[in-house]
Amino acid sequence: MTTEDIPLFPLNTVLFPGGPLPLRIFETRYVDMVKDCLRRERAFGVLLIREGNEVGGAAATEALGTLARIVDFNLLEDGLLGITGRGESRFRVLEKWRQPDGLNRGCIECLPATPAQAVPRRYRHLAALLKRVLPELGEVYADIPQDFEEAGWVSCRLAEILPLDMPAKQRMLELDDPLERLAAIEPLLERNVSAD
Repeated sequence: MTTEDIPLFPLNTVLFPGGPLPLRIFETRYVDMVKDCLRRERAFGVLLIREGNEVGGAAATEALGTLARIVDFNLLEDGLLGITGRGESRFRVLEKWRQPDGLNRGCIECLPATPAQAVPRRYRHLAALLKRVLPELGEVYADIPQDFEEAGWVSCRLAEILPLDMPAKQRMLELDDPLERLAAIEPLLERNVSAD
């Protein structure tokens, strides 16, 4: 088991492997974290907040999250730092602590990547739907490498764009098998379509 010590960023969002993470950074602890990640070419961990807030004090988080790699950054018109991250591998927190400056850190174990597998015939309509919808979601997906044939990629993109509450998205993230994720997504899509 390989473990590593990384900075942790509790957020009110669930990041999926391969997914986009646009952020506006203003707290000093996170500006410093971004600078350090860029200098050392390292990722940081994104964890969904269970209780508490993104800003200020400590927040209780889920134990399973996703590594985020910074792929772009710029200074926004309001003077804040804008970054674009991209989800990498999922991880589990083994231990976490808070630095004196308030930055959360943790010892994590990266979870094995799911072997690539083709979207089965019974779920190809989901991949086709995603292919139609993704261009309508704007520039956040413009630079995301696309693979509409791969079950893991399709299931993660659908889970992140569906209007689900965050605990439901977290449950989707925690599924190891992308076919299980597609099976869970299919009835949700049918319910949304019939509600329109």
